[in-house]
Amino acid sequence: MPSRRTVLAATLVPLLENARPASAAPKTAQDYYDRAAKLAGDDPVLKALVKALSPGLQMPAAQPVKPFRIFDDVAVVGTTFVQATALLTAKGVILIDAMGSPDDARKIIVPGLRAVGVNPAHITYVVATHGHDDHFGGAQYLADTYGARVMMHKADWDLIAEERPEHAPKRDLEIADGQKLTLGDTTIVFHHTPGHTPGTVSPIFPVRWRGRRHTAMLWGGTNPPATVAAKRAYLSSVRTAAAAMRKAGVDVELNGHGGADYGLTRIEQLRAGATKNPFIIGPARTQRFMKVMETMLRGRILQD
Repeated sequence: MPSRRTVLAATLVPLLENARPASAAPKTAQDYYDRAAKLAGDDPVLKALVKALSPGLQMPAAQPVKPFRIFDDVAVVGTTFVQATALLTAKGVILIDAMGSPDDARKIIVPGLRAVGVNPAHITYVVATHGHDDHFGGAQYLADTYGARVMMHKADWDLIAEERPEHAPKRDLEIADGQKLTLGDTTIVFHHTPGHTPGTVSPIFPVRWRGRRHTAMLWGGTNPPATVAAKRAYLSSVRTAAAAMRKAGVDVELNGHGGADYGLTRIEQLRAGATKNPFIIGPARTQRFMKVMETMLRGRILQD
């Protein structure tokens, strides 16, 4: 009678011989870029992200974008280069990012909000997703004019204190990882996603489309940083953020640079009367979005 070991070996050997070998790990940066492109497929949102994270990307010159409400309670104002996102609550407005200068706030943000039926005097908080001037430049104007409080992660308050950029806001409220901000009927959860800058934050918050609730994520800083160490921090942030998004059931993807995620085109689709909101991409696509970002970053690290 054959032993148990003999029977087990006879069973396993054919299985092992017929098993397909695991796909080879990418060996070059281009292998990663190709894999990201394959993940993106024909999805215009993901294809735009691949392009945005590719080496040598040249940002287009800024052109005006007509303001628009992309959700019942979310308005976008800005240019083709950078946008500010206004969350409209029962008790005021939370403005995510403030463009590049006091002139941007005065000439673009303020009239843009008015054009979509929002009183800029109701801006209660200005959240700077990170410490680059195209995201905080108009914050102090809004603070001085309307009494808004300015929020930024401690690491980037420190960054702008050291670099002393033009139009830097006065140090105000600090954002911590996992911190919640509630205004009216809206609660934002801030996730610290360092990489683009040391203090980049990416908020998750509820939005409504035709009365139905969805959950949005706005990625705080897209362009990969210069150093390998910072890119590795960015990669870690992508992985932890993806887990947080999965847990929160995120089905909406937003970005302060709408050219990086097909956002500008999606705004125009809504303006043209799209019946389905193209920013609602579903949990599976939001996770694929993060996987594409992770894959592109691995390529950028290997290229370095």
